[in-house]
Amino acid sequence: MKTRRRIAAALLGLPFALAAAGACASDFRSLAEPAILYDAPSKQGKPLFVIQRYTPVEMVVNIDRWVKVREPAGSLLWLERRQLSDKRTVIVTAARADIRQKPDANAALAFEAAKDVVLELGDKPPADGWVGVRHRDGTAGFVRINQVWGL
Repeated sequence: MKTRRRIAAALLGLPFALAAAGACASDFRSLAEPAILYDAPSKQGKPLFVIQRYTPVEMVVNIDRWVKVREPAGSLLWLERRQLSDKRTVIVTAARADIRQKPDANAALAFEAAKDVVLELGDKPPADGWVGVRHRDGTAGFVRINQVWGL
């Protein structure tokens, strides 16, 4: 009888656990324009550095017209919400990423991307450790997800 109660309790709690997991999902955006990153959510805050257009950032906190973001190097800083785009990009974190024509390590090479190159994210969600990407010159392919940041 105790086993049935435990199973029933676990099944009843499943929707809440799934909802909580979804709430913790990362929310990435890219920059619509070059942006100044600040140490506080205000133009009176200390400007720290400029981050380039299309760079992906992870949204962490939203306050009014300011967003606290994690930038690719890992720092948590503030920028104005208006500077964000819904366009999704990733940035190469490996010294060199091989972008393949198919999501397979043995597939033909489409192109190579050096560290810090920004690539547009494809329409399909990551699968089997690969994600579709497109270079700004239009060349497309698949990259291993462990070679990029912004997913």
